[in-house]
Amino acid sequence: MQELFNIFVKSIFVDNMIFAYFLGMCSYLAVSKTVQTSAGLGLAVIFVLGITVPVDYLLNDYILKPGALVWLDASFADVDLSFLSFILFIAIIASMVQLVEMIVEKFSPALYSSLGIFLPLIAVNCAILGGSLFMQEREYQTLGQATAFGLGSGIGWLLAIVGIAAIREKIRYSNVPAPLRGLGITFIITGLMGIAFMSFLGIKL
Repeated sequence: MQELFNIFVKSIFVDNMIFAYFLGMCSYLAVSKTVQTSAGLGLAVIFVLGITVPVDYLLNDYILKPGALVWLDASFADVDLSFLSFILFIAIIASMVQLVEMIVEKFSPALYSSLGIFLPLIAVNCAILGGSLFMQEREYQTLGQATAFGLGSGIGWLLAIVGIAAIREKIRYSNVPAPLRGLGITFIITGLMGIAFMSFLGIKL
């Protein structure tokens, strides 16, 4: 249990998708104009990462990695399907994003309209694919570890986008120099937030 908690906390703060790896920056910059839409997209990302990372873990563990098919027959011990990882991971992600899109359109048409093209673009959000690839690279031993990592990564992305959205709402009333208004000041604030999140590197997990 302690190990799951460590993975969960580390994926939120230390290995934050935005501030540690700068993954998913396109949606982060484009949608973070209001807290409401940012929170909606962040929750969608949590849902997608929370499902796709565990599913991709099972896919990798029982089908893709070298010798994974031995459960079918001992003659498959030398089979290595890891070269299919990218295409199969993306297929799982795309199907989950389609499910999220249908749910949001059904229950929150206003949020669906405000998110616009960026909701289906979660399918090509590099933070989502990055979660599955990091899971594969780090070779988590159990489904629980993969799930904790996926949920933590999603929550970390949510914190990042809601944080920058709240700041962007406030700086509308600030006297920002004209050349820096818009994305300019947003990039500067993102860099400062990234430096702030580096302080979590001191946490021993």
